[in-house]
Amino acid sequence: MSISVRRATLADVAELHDVAARTFMLACPPGTTQADVDAFVGQHLSAERFAEYLADADRILLLAESDGEPVGYAMLVRGEISDADVGKVVDAERSVELSKFYVLADRHGSGVSGPLMTATLQAAAAAGADTCWLGVNQLNARANRFYEKNGFTLAGTKRFLVGDQWHDDYIRTRPLA
Repeated sequence: MSISVRRATLADVAELHDVAARTFMLACPPGTTQADVDAFVGQHLSAERFAEYLADADRILLLAESDGEPVGYAMLVRGEISDADVGKVVDAERSVELSKFYVLADRHGSGVSGPLMTATLQAAAAAGADTCWLGVNQLNARANRFYEKNGFTLAGTKRFLVGDQWHDDYIRTRPLA
């Protein structure tokens, strides 16, 4: 199995949406309703939204492929931090957010996430950031272990809205130098 990671283009919007729709539930805690997941995907992870994200100069989207098939993606976001809890622990001028990092469930443990993370951190540093930060659900033990293994340490907590439910996230940061 050959893993490659590349910068996504407008030609990839359907694949990005498909991977996002298939993986978003993996980040949600137990009890999250399918209706809330579907609404979130429709509002934030549609093909149209991915086209907008790709056109935004403050966003970097990477697509991981295995033998040419999309199996994961990451999205970095530069700029202003609108969440007050994040703003207390992250310097917006010197950081970039790892907003999305997903690998298809049937590819977990297959060696996709390592190259995707390496490329993501390289892209964050190339964008001029000193620090990469993310929010991850506190109950998502698998993701928290993965981020910790990749040098992301706890910096605080925040809330994340999916549908009508607020979820508790950890804020994790990682120096890029």
